[in-house]
Amino acid sequence: MNQMFNQLKSQTTAQVRAEIRACAYGGHTAGLGKNNLQANLAILPADYALDFMRFCQRNPKPCPLVGVSDTGNPMMQTLGRDFDIRTDIPAYYVYRDGVLAETVTDITNLWRDDFVAFALGCSFTFEHALEQAGIPVWHIENNTTVPMFASNIQTVPAGPFGGAMVVSMRAIADDRLDQVISISKRFPMAHGAPVHFGDPAAIGITDIAAPDWGDPAPVPTGTTPVFWACGVTPQVAITQAKPPICITHKPGHMLITDIADDAETTIIHP
Repeated sequence: MNQMFNQLKSQTTAQVRAEIRACAYGGHTAGLGKNNLQANLAILPADYALDFMRFCQRNPKPCPLVGVSDTGNPMMQTLGRDFDIRTDIPAYYVYRDGVLAETVTDITNLWRDDFVAFALGCSFTFEHALEQAGIPVWHIENNTTVPMFASNIQTVPAGPFGGAMVVSMRAIADDRLDQVISISKRFPMAHGAPVHFGDPAAIGITDIAAPDWGDPAPVPTGTTPVFWACGVTPQVAITQAKPPICITHKPGHMLITDIADDAETTIIHP
């Protein structure tokens, strides 16, 4: 998998997507499809879709909405001209009644005519800008998934959806902290500026070495842990709402769109 990841880092988004669709690559997508917006995924029955859209509208930091499918249509044409939501993500989580039931690499056999798919902006997008500025991103350099934590920051509820905000963490050199904040602020559709930096306990994180999702990452002397709102937040809301079925991306395994990561609009016309 490491060799495949290194090969894909230099490939186009279309080439990366083809490998994912063929189930030839099932790893994380950090550092892949550079210059293109990456997105989190949530697929829900139509009966839950309006409340979930309200949840995203009320919580734009963790849930920046960049695309919504037509009911029953898995081809998200506003995000790419050749994009099948059922096959083009490396790994999916399937929740039943709010409980994680299985992890799969293809959801074609699970797709229903009443499903609505939501794409939410992802912090992997601004990481490319950090790399361009010469700021190292540890989990990309070490081929791991960014660490993610359930915080004590509460979201604004909508219908049955609510709960704690999930945050992702990157250790940033103290002398580059202001620069990183300034860069990430330019990407509001990718969570924008951090929600917190410094003491993890201030946002309810008791052990920085034990993330709730993803892999541990070091916080060396001379760096500060920086926390961004994370698109895994809807998965916490889903466990509270308990829809009969919901499908999301596996954390770190994102939807790579055809949208430029610095685009002012997220619409592609078919």
